[in-house]
Amino acid sequence: MYKLIILDLDGTLLHTDKSISPYTLHILEKCKARGILIGIATARGETNAKNFISRVNPDIIISSGGALISCRGKFVYAAAFSPEETKRIIDTVGILTNGQSEITVDTRTSHYWNYKTDPHEIYPDWGEVIYTDYKDFHGEALKICVETTDRKTAEKIAESIGDCDFARFSDGDWYKFTKASATKANALRKVSGMRHLTLDEIISFGDDYADMGMLQICGRGVAMGNAIEEVKQAADAITDSNDNDGAAKYLEKYILEKNELPI
Repeated sequence: MYKLIILDLDGTLLHTDKSISPYTLHILEKCKARGILIGIATARGETNAKNFISRVNPDIIISSGGALISCRGKFVYAAAFSPEETKRIIDTVGILTNGQSEITVDTRTSHYWNYKTDPHEIYPDWGEVIYTDYKDFHGEALKICVETTDRKTAEKIAESIGDCDFARFSDGDWYKFTKASATKANALRKVSGMRHLTLDEIISFGDDYADMGMLQICGRGVAMGNAIEEVKQAADAITDSNDNDGAAKYLEKYILEKNELPI
């Protein structure tokens, strides 16, 4: 029934300690053996995400919240802020937060951050990150993340350029900003066309705000047990938590064993 499995990364495929269990890897390999494609859809930049999912070897990676799509190592779609738009967002953040907010920027090849604490001290497996104060930063940005808890501030940042989508991360004091078209749901629509699949042939798993649209458009959207309440309400089903391998348990029970889903 399903030809593509799409998994969010943090809070879904990854355990809290950022590991992937041997059990989950085994189930994904069994799905691959049945000819089912495996995809990752993450807010992380692709270079950062690869450090966590190299053992999965996915067929498709949707990264930077939907701004970049690669299929088997080849970039096939990108939606980026222009250098001028990127600079305007960074300048607006500086004005609105008195230069106190941390900012991350994803490009196709790098992850930039004006961090106060080296992220590797918190997450030793964090991918390569380039420190910058953004004073001389030039280039296109696939995704920009800003440290703030204030939605009104986020709205003003988005309004500084228009054609901008933004969403808060539930597990931290951050908002992400991408081009309006760069969502996981829109990326899946593009993937389905490229791979000659219908959306009904895709099953997806997620836990956070940015996953809601993706779960709603797929043939089956599954919320993790640790998902925020809004995601659970948007999903077709709820499985166990990420730390209890909820996605793999669901795939084993309903895709590999029963080959049918509960109504």
